[in-house]
Amino acid sequence: LSMFSELKFPVPWGHVAAKAWGPSEGHPVLCLHGWLDNANTFDKLIPLLPRDCYYVAMDFSGHGLSSHRPAGSPYHFLDYVSDVLRVAAALQWRRFTLMGHSMAFLFLSYCFISPQFCFLYPEMVDKLILLESLGFLLAPEETEAWLKSKRMVIDRLLSLEAKPQTPKARSPKAALQRLLEANRHLTAEGGAILLQRGATETPAG
Repeated sequence: LSMFSELKFPVPWGHVAAKAWGPSEGHPVLCLHGWLDNANTFDKLIPLLPRDCYYVAMDFSGHGLSSHRPAGSPYHFLDYVSDVLRVAAALQWRRFTLMGHSMAFLFLSYCFISPQFCFLYPEMVDKLILLESLGFLLAPEETEAWLKSKRMVIDRLLSLEAKPQTPKARSPKAALQRLLEANRHLTAEGGAILLQRGATETPAG
């Protein structure tokens, strides 16, 4: 386990980098580093762990060898949770162990990435290992609403990324109809005004 390989996973703004130790057919363990750290956090620990596991330590966006998000973009805690889901999908891991370090003070005191991922996607995690961190705590009355809204945001974002992004050409009438269907508070006159600036004319429509 002293030997590792470098991995890269494409994301819309570049790539997420990672290091991997152990046999690729071994039990999957995703390792998440702490605040302002990177995947090298686990260099001394991994060689001491069971040898029948496949350990992947990712660099969160803007850390280590991973791409930075576009200039001016915030690094919100939910974005890191989305990155974990992206990497798990790229590895084709449906269920894995999650080992997380720190991240206790990421903008808000309760934003622990590993426990938060487990809370949102419990069906994907068979075991959670926390190093210098606490569990994810919410007031009981907030739990259901938080879970539903945050998971919906992440799932919708990743489903949009997975779809081909080829713009559709429509006639002006069809474009107006589509706009009115998506914005039912608009009048036809208001929609036509918005389309003057919100649509681009091409030879196809």
